[in-house]
Amino acid sequence: MVFDGLERLHIGQTIERGALETLLRKLRYRRRDFVSTPGEYADRGATVDIYPVSYRAPIRLSFDFDTIVDIRDFSPHEGKSLTRFEEVFLTPLSETFEASTRRFRDRFENFEPLTEITDLEPGDFVVHLKYGIARYLGTKKIPIKGKAKLCVALEFADREILYLEATELLERYIGVEGKRPKLTRLHSKEWERAKAKARLAIESVARDLLGLQAKRKLSPGFSFAKDTVWQHQFEEEFAFEETPDQIKAVEEVKRDMEAAKPMDRLLCGDVGFGKTEVAMRAAFKAALAGKQVAFLVPTTVLAEQHGLVFKERAKNFPVTIEVLSRFRSKKEQQKVLKGLKEGKVDVVIGTHRLLSKDVHFKDLGLVVIDEEQRFGVAHKEKLKKLRELVDILTLTATPIPRTLYLSLMGAKDMSVISTPPRTRLPIQTEVIEYDEPKIVEAIRRELGRGGQVYFVHNRIESIERVYKHLQSLLPDVHFGVAHGQMSGHALESVMKDFLNRKIECLIATNIIESGLDIPNVNTIIVNRADRFGLADLYQLRGRVGRFLGKRQAFAYFIVPRNWVMTLDAEKRLEAIERFTELGAGFKIAMKDLEIRGAGNVLGHEQSGFIYAIGFDLYCRMLRQTIGELEKKPSGRN
Repeated sequence: MVFDGLERLHIGQTIERGALETLLRKLRYRRRDFVSTPGEYADRGATVDIYPVSYRAPIRLSFDFDTIVDIRDFSPHEGKSLTRFEEVFLTPLSETFEASTRRFRDRFENFEPLTEITDLEPGDFVVHLKYGIARYLGTKKIPIKGKAKLCVALEFADREILYLEATELLERYIGVEGKRPKLTRLHSKEWERAKAKARLAIESVARDLLGLQAKRKLSPGFSFAKDTVWQHQFEEEFAFEETPDQIKAVEEVKRDMEAAKPMDRLLCGDVGFGKTEVAMRAAFKAALAGKQVAFLVPTTVLAEQHGLVFKERAKNFPVTIEVLSRFRSKKEQQKVLKGLKEGKVDVVIGTHRLLSKDVHFKDLGLVVIDEEQRFGVAHKEKLKKLRELVDILTLTATPIPRTLYLSLMGAKDMSVISTPPRTRLPIQTEVIEYDEPKIVEAIRRELGRGGQVYFVHNRIESIERVYKHLQSLLPDVHFGVAHGQMSGHALESVMKDFLNRKIECLIATNIIESGLDIPNVNTIIVNRADRFGLADLYQLRGRVGRFLGKRQAFAYFIVPRNWVMTLDAEKRLEAIERFTELGAGFKIAMKDLEIRGAGNVLGHEQSGFIYAIGFDLYCRMLRQTIGELEKKPSGRN
């Protein structure tokens, strides 16, 4: 209905989607993937987002078929729903408004895509070493001395545009979670002042890092001997062909172990790329030298699986391997503890239970930590103390910002496995609104080819309800349930039934997230994916796609229908859908750092400086300061 040039839409109104689009085009609204400025609209399936010219925020129309059932406005930055409306009026874009918008777009948006910095998109915040923080707009050919040169367009404070040659070095701005950066004012000293303040703070951090490095170099470590005949035999029994990166990582780890200082190495490799085999070779080397090994994993289920795999790998050698977890009875645990104290157990695999006060080693030589970010603060403090005494090898698929940062800074040594096993295929990934027919089809397709399925539901209080609902949809399918509050015996029984293929679809919490390796499971469905962190989503997806031959794996990340997500949740799901190529773990870690901000990387006191100059420049200045301090005699103290 039209009132004085306005278009009225209201709850209960029936309007075909094509007719709505015709109406919006008549009002001169522009179609976009996401709405960000007045005069835009986005068709998102069961919902349509429109940013009316005269409203404070965009509005979202929710449809049931062609009937409008809900109208709300929402914050495009936080995703929060603000107000519910019965009706909404759309004003046509006036020629004056359209002309000013066009001028704005011509000035700020109509640039060619920059080819040299492929990861930058118009609207991204960037840092230029000389001029400061700006918004990247794209590139444009500008005549300079009679020649057309490709230039980067940057918007600074007060809408000042600066064109620089495309060869100029730009870095993506990574700051502090929830805070938009302040654009630098050109022709002022504020950027130089921000850098000077940060430099003073950075010097104290640099001294701390140098102290940590010096301590590691001065600490007397155990120097392991060169490989023995048994070591070679153990490695030859590996059933798969090593990738070049695996071989390199093994060499780096052994070199560290054979050196006199304690090893502190981060092994970063994508899920399923063979980090565990590298760790097992290091553990075997330590055990042959008469040293004990603690293999620390985040979940009980994973401890049990590693125990089975390691025992199978070492069955032809005189190495005693035990598992310490709540799956074991009190009597069995006491036996393992006694064996560790007396030196009769060579390798123990367990959760944070290994850090308890009653665990005593006769001669601990190596600690392997699988996914350190999954352990609590108190556990990390204990691990920090161990670092000065024994060799430490940390395994991760998506390094947490602090670990990644310390490796980039040289406070940790780092190995990267980026080459996938030869038969590995990228996992087909979809982010979808809740769709029962699609879920049923995905489960049936996987079971139809003899495979199995994970259905992740991370709420223990409603997991039984999900189990009953899925059972009613698929009555002929064998379902099982697994979560962390089950008794050790019940959980062990379910996992064994799943491993033995008696259970076809396992409904589980994120207890399955870390390291589980069941090659027959090649479809994963994650319910309420918007509630997970990016690294968690990535780990969950990594549970599939490990089939021994070539087999396409599928990952479905489900969000509720007509749900207004936060901007960060949208970014996380966009990243998991985008980074599907093999070996994307490192990119995921960097994207996670960008979404969550780098303020918590070095603690609260440094976050202000990271916000002021950006994480990359902060790191570069820190590296430079470390280099300067190392040259001074006082820098070595």
